[in-house]
Amino acid sequence: MTRVKRGVQASKRRKNLLKNTRGFQGVRNNKYRLAKEALMHAYKYAFRDRKKKKSAKRALWNVQINAALRPYGTSYSVFMGNLKKKNVALDRKILSDLAQHNAEIFEAVVKEAK
Repeated sequence: MTRVKRGVQASKRRKNLLKNTRGFQGVRNNKYRLAKEALMHAYKYAFRDRKKKKSAKRALWNVQINAALRPYGTSYSVFMGNLKKKNVALDRKILSDLAQHNAEIFEAVVKEAK
């Protein structure tokens, strides 16, 4: 069998990896071994934090709804429990948006939930 030299493919693979590490600090953007390790960690964190972002958004909506409910003399947990009992199908994202931008509609929802 003839010998196959793989210099071109190896160079291409290294070049592509180093292209993805642009902007990393120190030598982690131009030393192949360190860049490869840094990139593996970066991909792992990116995957994990795409999941965490959803949780963080939901927590933020909860805080915003709770803050908007305080002037009406109710708390977040009581309000959400009342919405479930009345079968009002509004999710937290919509409720938070209503509380911030459409106060009169949010007030109607609060009155409906009481």
